[in-house]
Amino acid sequence: MNTQGLVEVVLPGKVEPEGLVIRHGAVPAAGPGRVVVAMEATGVSFAEQQMRRGRYYDQPPFPFVPGYDLVGTVTEIGTGVPVTLLGSRVAALTKTGGWASHVALQAADLVPVPDGLGAAEAETAVVNGITAWQMLHRKARVRAGQTVLVHGANGGVGTMLVQLAHSAGVKVIGTASARHHAALRQLGVEPVDYRTGDVPARVRELAPGGVDAVFDHVGGPGVVHSWRLLAPGGTLVAYGSASTRDAAGSKQGPVLKLLGRVWAWNALPNGRRAYFYNVWGGKALAPGRFRARLRTDLGKVFEAMRRGEITARIAAELPLSRAAEAMRLAESGTVGGKIVLTP
Repeated sequence: MNTQGLVEVVLPGKVEPEGLVIRHGAVPAAGPGRVVVAMEATGVSFAEQQMRRGRYYDQPPFPFVPGYDLVGTVTEIGTGVPVTLLGSRVAALTKTGGWASHVALQAADLVPVPDGLGAAEAETAVVNGITAWQMLHRKARVRAGQTVLVHGANGGVGTMLVQLAHSAGVKVIGTASARHHAALRQLGVEPVDYRTGDVPARVRELAPGGVDAVFDHVGGPGVVHSWRLLAPGGTLVAYGSASTRDAAGSKQGPVLKLLGRVWAWNALPNGRRAYFYNVWGGKALAPGRFRARLRTDLGKVFEAMRRGEITARIAAELPLSRAAEAMRLAESGTVGGKIVLTP
């Protein structure tokens, strides 16, 4: 039976972080094929920063509950759901809805979280880990001995990229502001300060023949430099447009422009490849294949974390009631790793 126990954060419109609304209500019910998950950890990602500005390219109309992913425990199951799921700890990609104490989800979308991983620890590996794993191994197909460039190497996806790359025997050059360089060196990264100096020139000094892959979340005009830094046969994986976060105009425009560049580059006969990575790619056309890949790839990330190949980089843990503070902190650019929200 549902009770008055739901707490959720609502994004009512284009507001400053302090405009987020805390709402209380009834815990949702688990319908057929669905479960209710009591959230134990959810995250603040770049997507929410774009959404509050109305800049995420396929966000729902306001108002809505943000929250791109979560980790929690199944507390209720609907008809057709295996009883073994009840009481299990799971992870899920949600795109929206994760900033809530209880979330109703399709049982087919859940990924089991291995014993031994804490909720916040596992949360850092959900959207960030699956993004990093699939870009490295399904798009760039990195191999031991290669060299890659990771833009924003101190961020949530960036720290996953550098650790997973190292576990695959790959050398990493990473851009970040100077305050993060010491931490990146501890991860084995050759840091490059994107705020000062000529980044392409410095990368060419470190990799005279070019890099084998570039992972670029920045987009905008700078993505052209990323393409030009590739070695013969190299791969550019673009996965965002952070440089246009505060821009005016169409929210789809930056993505469409980036897709146009990817198409044009792939038409060139030079052996290099470019991709625009979207973690949701393929779900609409082949949901079964999408879910199978998600379970396989996120499972590999969780196992790498259990083996100690990946260390959870938690910048801060704050309760849902302090979501505005968490958003401000995420947008400050002063922290490395993932900001986690708890019930």
